Amino acid sequence: METHAVKILNIQNVTHNVKRFTVEKPSGYTFLPGQATEIAINQPAWVNEKRPFTFTSLNDWPHLEFTIKIYGDHDGVTHQLGKLIVGDELILHDIFGAINYQGEGVFLAGGAGVTPFIAILRQLHKDGKLSGNKLIFSNKTPADIILKDEFSKLLGDNFINTLTQESVEPYENKKIDREYLKEKIHDFSQYFYICGPDEMVFDLRDTLYTLGAGKDRVVTEEF
Repeated sequence: METHAVKILNIQNVTHNVKRFTVEKPSGYTFLPGQATEIAINQPAWVNEKRPFTFTSLNDWPHLEFTIKIYGDHDGVTHQLGKLIVGDELILHDIFGAINYQGEGVFLAGGAGVTPFIAILRQLHKDGKLSGNKLIFSNKTPADIILKDEFSKLLGDNFINTLTQESVEPYENKKIDREYLKEKIHDFSQYFYICGPDEMVFDLRDTLYTLGAGKDRVVTEEF
């Protein structure tokens, strides 16, 4: 197993509880959009506490980027990440991930589950291949929507937001379920990419199958 100690170059707030970490990129380091790595904090108490985080940078960028939701209600890894400053170090472990772009389709994301799609959609835009893809994004409140402005610019009307805990214009206040999918999608032969809480992924995967989506057309992380 190859590991890399990398310094944090910049930290920015993306939402009230999501931060963007820009870090050094090891020489020759490559990954595919949608992939992730296990990360540990290079401090004695945390060096063995590895957690998976998705690359949100593109492979040809000179640095790496991770967009991470910080859970401040318990003293876990993301809480500790939220305390780090520029110059602190992270340790990168193996690269992995089953979510990769296979063809035009619909991306279904719940909360921080959108992170594997960030690099994929950015890469498609860079390659001029984004047209025809759609992102349906479920969050609790408008304040939780990650990269709302960027997704709006990239996708236009193909960026659809729905909220589960607030009813606020211009957002819909609905859960992504069977009826919602039938309302928003008319072609179930295309690809579907799902990432979010495990229960959401399992439910949507099975629902898509019943609506006619092929099992080879539904892309999720491996469980």
